[in-house]
Amino acid sequence: MRNEIDKLMQAAHVDALMVVGAAQHNPAMVYFTGVRHLTQADLIKKYGEQAIVFHGPMERDEAAKSGLITRSYNDYPLGPLLKQTNGDRFQATVLRYQHMLSDAGVTTGKVMLYGEAAVGNTFSLIKALEKSMPGLEFSGDLDGTVLPQAMMTKDLDEIEHIRQMGKITTEVVGMTADYLTSFHTRGGILVKSDGEPLRIGDIKHQINLWLAERGAENPQDTILSIGRDAGVPHSSGNPADPVALGQTIVFDIYPCEAGGGYYYDFTRTWCLGYASDKSLALYEEVRTVYQQILRGMKVNESCSTFQRRTCELFEAHGHPTIQSQPETVNGYVHSLGHGVGLNIHERPFSGMTANPGDILAPGVVFTVEPGLYYPDQGLGIRLEDTVWVKPDGQIEVLALFPMELVLPVRN
Repeated sequence: MRNEIDKLMQAAHVDALMVVGAAQHNPAMVYFTGVRHLTQADLIKKYGEQAIVFHGPMERDEAAKSGLITRSYNDYPLGPLLKQTNGDRFQATVLRYQHMLSDAGVTTGKVMLYGEAAVGNTFSLIKALEKSMPGLEFSGDLDGTVLPQAMMTKDLDEIEHIRQMGKITTEVVGMTADYLTSFHTRGGILVKSDGEPLRIGDIKHQINLWLAERGAENPQDTILSIGRDAGVPHSSGNPADPVALGQTIVFDIYPCEAGGGYYYDFTRTWCLGYASDKSLALYEEVRTVYQQILRGMKVNESCSTFQRRTCELFEAHGHPTIQSQPETVNGYVHSLGHGVGLNIHERPFSGMTANPGDILAPGVVFTVEPGLYYPDQGLGIRLEDTVWVKPDGQIEVLALFPMELVLPVRN
């Protein structure tokens, strides 16, 4: 949580945090400022002190909405700095950042970097700052020890944002089901009123429209894959594919609040009209594993424990998993879940990238998404809900929605 940042900085021997980039679709910046119309900003937080947002003069009112200390770039005008550097704009920019860091009280110690910005420009800037301010050491946070650790557990206000996104998400999923079941069929294909096939791209267009109407967006697209594509977990689906009866459709939707706020993550698998015996059998196995894992989740337990348990359950049904066959593309081929917040994938993790700190602590929001995949058979099944570990340790699914494989359609 936010109130843990200083404690985490102290534990990691970090003297300051520096976040670069916009305050939209930039999780680290949004974590401090909220979603704001700040097209370019820099945030510096010294240990034990409030963060300072440096911003463009045209966006001063937006910066002020963050409630943080704000300073305009106009306080560090480039004109005089260009004179000092004989017109060298890059060196003038370096001088500006030296002044910004000094005014934030950051002249020595370790500075941890976050944010979204052009990597080449940022790399060059940091190299120059290290040379001109030798008392500073800049580093990344590859182990996720400060901001990712703080963001792993949510306060109640964050939970309400995610819960509202769950409500929007499941509402749109319900509208998608109604939309699909409203079409007539011809030759085993859903057809529109003009006689043309309904295609995956048509459905995605509707989904994006419905989300936008509800103040949400899909910055990373939607997985809506059918047939063989459903057997490849992160195949987003071919927009030109017609929607056929009887084939498995993996519908994985993970929208966020408009501007890059909080996400929700949700998956259902559907067959339109009917399902093959093989699809039905796999579906029941996935649903059973989902239920067993959800019932067995306990607060403060390692997330990797649930991944191992999922592999064991699927292996008991005769399916290959990445535990027994790490390179398999059939069977169970991914991790059980991940944290959700201002990133669609964040700590805690349950798979190969998990560490001992990735636990179901109170405040964690985590996905439960077992699946089975057999692309050569044209089959893929995944079920996913997003859960919250409440302060009392109880596990709550944040947005309930029916689990049914077969959706009826018109003749």
